[in-house]
Amino acid sequence: MSFFAKRKSETSETLALRKVGETVRLRLSGDGGVYRIPVEGLEIFGVADFFSTAECDKLMAIVDSVARPSPTYKGTDATGRTSYTGDVDPFDPFILMLQRRIDDLMGIDPALGETIQGQRYEPGQEFRAHYDHFLPSQHFWDTEQKRGGQRSWTAMAYLNAVEEGGTTDFPRVNLSIPPQPGALLIWNNMKPDGTPNPDALHAGTPVVRGTKYVLTKWYRARPWH
Repeated sequence: MSFFAKRKSETSETLALRKVGETVRLRLSGDGGVYRIPVEGLEIFGVADFFSTAECDKLMAIVDSVARPSPTYKGTDATGRTSYTGDVDPFDPFILMLQRRIDDLMGIDPALGETIQGQRYEPGQEFRAHYDHFLPSQHFWDTEQKRGGQRSWTAMAYLNAVEEGGTTDFPRVNLSIPPQPGALLIWNNMKPDGTPNPDALHAGTPVVRGTKYVLTKWYRARPWH
C-alpha cells in the first residue's frame, strides 16, 4: 500500500471511529439505566445487573467449556497476560440473545462486533496494563485492518464476585473497579475525534483469592470477519 493510499485509509477509519463513538455516546447518555463514570479523559459507562444470576451461571459454564491458556501477549509494560481464554459459539441461541442485548444497549451495528470472548482468572493470574486498540507499529496491524480495522468500544461483563483481587484498573485516570456479578462496563478506546486514547490503558489485576470470570466483546471501525 502506498503512503497516500494508507493515509487515505487511516483518515477514512478515523472518521468511522468518530461516527461510531458519537452513536454509542448518544445512546448510552440517553439511557436512564446506564451510569457514566465521572473520570476525566475516558468515556466509560456502567450498567448494574445487566446479566441475571442464572445467565451468569450459564455463561461461567460456557467459559469453562472453551477456556484454554491465553495466547502469549507482551503488554504495555513488556510483561504479559496469564489467564484462560476462549471464544464462545457465536451461533448458540443463548449467546445470540445476549449479543443482541449488548448491541441494542449501545445502539451499534451488530456487524461491527467481534465474537464474544470469555476469560477465567485463577489466583495469581492477571492481564497487565494494555490497550484494546491496535497500533500501526504492531506486527499484526495489517492483518487486523483486513479483519475490520481498529477497535472502537469494549463491552466487558463481570460474571461473579471475587473473594479478593481481580479489579479492572485504568491507571491513567485513577480508576479501579471491583468485580460485581452481572455488571457491564463499556468504554471507548478512542478519543471523541476518532484517534486512539492513551487514557484507555487498563489492566486486570491479579486474583488473590477465588476465581474471576468475565466476558468481553470488542467492536471495530468496519464490519468484523
